[in-house]
Amino acid sequence: MACVLLVEDEVSIAESLIYALETEHFDVKHVTTGAEAMAFMEMRRSAGDLVDLAILDVGLPDRSGFDLCRDMQLVGKLPVIFLTARDSEIDRILGLELGGDDYVTKPFSPREVVARVRAVLRRVQPQAVSLAEEPVSSKSPADVGLPELERQAEIDWPVEAGAFSHNELAKTVKCCGVELVLTAHEYKLLAVLLSQPGRIFSRDQLLTHAWDDPGSAMDRTVDAHIKSLRAKIRKACESELDYIETRRGLGYTMKP
Repeated sequence: MACVLLVEDEVSIAESLIYALETEHFDVKHVTTGAEAMAFMEMRRSAGDLVDLAILDVGLPDRSGFDLCRDMQLVGKLPVIFLTARDSEIDRILGLELGGDDYVTKPFSPREVVARVRAVLRRVQPQAVSLAEEPVSSKSPADVGLPELERQAEIDWPVEAGAFSHNELAKTVKCCGVELVLTAHEYKLLAVLLSQPGRIFSRDQLLTHAWDDPGSAMDRTVDAHIKSLRAKIRKACESELDYIETRRGLGYTMKP
């Protein structure tokens, strides 16, 4: 059962989300302040049992949800969905750049939030949602047996592409031998570009590949993530070389 940390100070909103999430068999922990959220994160980390996903209200009584997200990522990397009454482009971009995986504006349907939770977990933790969605062989788990499943899960299947090594099974990318610490959207964008070096992907194509609901994101959102990717790649390779090339009026491409 995936653990969802809900940080929301409005009781009516919290109650509706808790009901919707628990109905779908999520283990929900609700707190109302950033301080309580950090204390819960530390407690789970000490017990060796991390939170699977956090839903953060941007306007908390003791601090900004954006600041809380930044501090949470220092305790343990986890997916984050922001809840906010603000729908400005700068808020969306800021939330995504800080490591957020999705952004929901109030008012919203609790069922929509549950669907977004499942979508985010499906991207970053496929087995936390459904093992059947990521089959490891043509046999069913009952036919294969647990030992064989464990052996297959340990296999490392990297795909080399120049300075990059992409392990699709583990959802990791190394650049110049250094593993990149990526958000879910950054990983999916980079994976698309690495899949066909030299091909130009338009912003719309990248949105379609990296977002479950492309209509909720904007062209500027792609630009912000590409900027973040470039910075992480430069840091890993200790080089100012841009592997991701901008083709004005067309989109982006990974240099072959």
